[in-house]
Amino acid sequence: MTTTPILILSGKGKTGRRVVEQLTARRVPVRLASRSSEQRFDWYDDTTWSAAIDGIDTAYLAPPVGPTGLARAGQFIKRAAEEGLRRVVLLSGRGVGSPGRDFAVYQSSLELECAVKDSGADWTIVRPAWFAQGFSEDFMYDHVMAGEIRLSAGDGGEAWIDVDDVGDVMTAALLDEKHTGETYSLSGPRILTMSDVATELSAASRRPIEYVDLTPEQHVNELVEYGVPLEDAESVRDLFAVIRNHRSEYVSEGVRQVLGRAPRDFSDWARTTAQTGVWSA
Repeated sequence: MTTTPILILSGKGKTGRRVVEQLTARRVPVRLASRSSEQRFDWYDDTTWSAAIDGIDTAYLAPPVGPTGLARAGQFIKRAAEEGLRRVVLLSGRGVGSPGRDFAVYQSSLELECAVKDSGADWTIVRPAWFAQGFSEDFMYDHVMAGEIRLSAGDGGEAWIDVDDVGDVMTAALLDEKHTGETYSLSGPRILTMSDVATELSAASRRPIEYVDLTPEQHVNELVEYGVPLEDAESVRDLFAVIRNHRSEYVSEGVRQVLGRAPRDFSDWARTTAQTGVWSA
């Protein structure tokens, strides 16, 4: 068992939190680094980078949203490898590098993947589909509570994935070097449109929920009103444009490749999540 801490960037985020829990349960030491942690780290302040990297062999990197943040993450990984980082597991996005994704956020994600591959460090890249937990732990939670899922996904479908599955894959990639040089695409076991999602969430939460299809422009405006920075709002719009254009309607096998089991179904996730009371307020 390694005695060198694994650096976890975005350790309080949806994936990072789960990776930390799993590593801690296995008694693997971790170093959390964020703007609010004891080890301060800020993607936009490179004077915080070296201290976070110092003495670290392996890192889990969950980059910021948006082209500017992704570019900073690319600069960070170059610096980290120069200062001794030996392995990195990168959270990317399903479909990065695929045709039909000619948006800034996808291009910036591809550039970050290339920066990781060119850094000289060993790497594993994990590309998950949209997280089911977006409806229980993120801005879409408020949509569920309001009874209207307001997104610009049209009638396109997505193979939503349980973040617990993503955390399992990330942990395996961090602890087993057999995953070095691999790129894994992850998804749930079936495709659901936003109307399907609304139906599933209504049944699980026992709340009436409907899907309201926004135009991409309306979606950006509502996100900005919610408090999302404009660049990030435009990135979210573009990510949903891929769904809107029916380019996410496929299932990926990464969970089975890494873990030897099927991913969790959205219905199972929704039912279990409802039992925690998260939508009962």
